Amino acid sequence: MNKKTSFQYFLQGLSLIQQPSIRHYVIMPMLANIIIMSLLFYWFFGMISSAVDLGLDYMPSWLQWLSYVITIVVIATFVIFFCYFFSTITNIIAAPFNGLLAEQVEAHLTNSPAPDDSIWSFLKDIPRIMKRELQKLVYYIVWCIPLLLTYFIPIFGQFVTPILWFIFTAWMINIQYADYAFDNHKVSFYQMRQLLQQDKVDNTCFGALISIFTMIPILNLIIMPIAVCGSTAMWVDRYRNQIYSTEKEIDFFR
Repeated sequence: MNKKTSFQYFLQGLSLIQQPSIRHYVIMPMLANIIIMSLLFYWFFGMISSAVDLGLDYMPSWLQWLSYVITIVVIATFVIFFCYFFSTITNIIAAPFNGLLAEQVEAHLTNSPAPDDSIWSFLKDIPRIMKRELQKLVYYIVWCIPLLLTYFIPIFGQFVTPILWFIFTAWMINIQYADYAFDNHKVSFYQMRQLLQQDKVDNTCFGALISIFTMIPILNLIIMPIAVCGSTAMWVDRYRNQIYSTEKEIDFFR
């Protein structure tokens, strides 16, 4: 059984983006990340003051003495929310390039021939990839709305919801990046979630690492390709053989 930790996969992703056979596939996702994250963070920091004021307006008067603590909690909640929001927008735009990067990483790790990377092959996959991004967005919204509503529950919303929100965001970020390798093999979104839940703690920890590093200036500009490479390495080690074994069993009984 593979014993690598989520942090080891993160480090492997950092190593993989430096490989000569992979390096030039990193450029487009990285450029998309740099441009979009820069614009969105500029907008976010312009809005943070009003967001904090809005959060404090919902605090009961008897909790006003905790205003400093509550301000920190509100800011942390919005930072976590917007980090995932930024990542989602960036990933939707960069999804075709991330899928291509995941293909090349898998070929490198399995010593197999690289898939067709012609322009036509790239273009014809875009509708399928965009459909998959929509599935992830719907899944996120379905769970996001009830979780956000708990924020308005006194005490629980101010102190427990941010923790739950961080865990949920970490899980969603892991799904976001793991999905590129799964989607390349036409594994359904539902089946992917079932497989990821086998290692839910490890996968959530990997997403938490990506979430934390997304908040760090400079590093957050290269975090996307690192996350794609690390997730693809996890796919190769833990899930690829399971998919192939299942397909062989189905073919045997046909």
